[in-house]
Amino acid sequence: MRNRRTISKAFTLVEILIVVVILGILAAIVVPQFTNATQDAQGGNIQSQLKTLQNQIELYAARNNGAYPPAATFWDTLITGGYIKAAPKNPAFTGAGGPTSITVADSTGSANAAWVFTTSAAASPLLPSNLYASNFNETTSRVSSNPAD
Repeated sequence: MRNRRTISKAFTLVEILIVVVILGILAAIVVPQFTNATQDAQGGNIQSQLKTLQNQIELYAARNNGAYPPAATFWDTLITGGYIKAAPKNPAFTGAGGPTSITVADSTGSANAAWVFTTSAAASPLLPSNLYASNFNETTSRVSSNPAD
């Protein structure tokens, strides 16, 4: 009888366990880096929208002797005038008013609207930079769960 040498072409259990452990370690390192990607994307989106809106509000005021769009028809005025295509959506806002709601009032913030345009004496002179996004911190460009931001 001949002595045959068998050649194994399969992985052993130990080899498979080593690969699983290595993949687990890599996942533990890589996954946390992407957990804030949605918030970062929302923050960038809101920041971009704010700059665009501020520029368009400034353009509207320049063409209308320093007057700003009326509170009751703020978005409609900007849309029909060709300043914006549609009412902007604030993805960080989940309140009852909806992501396109706006408050044009004597206040510096509102949890009831996605966008806030202040008209108070404290905000005088009126500037396009008086437009704020609810649940967004402009300093850090971060979305906040605190409606007061």
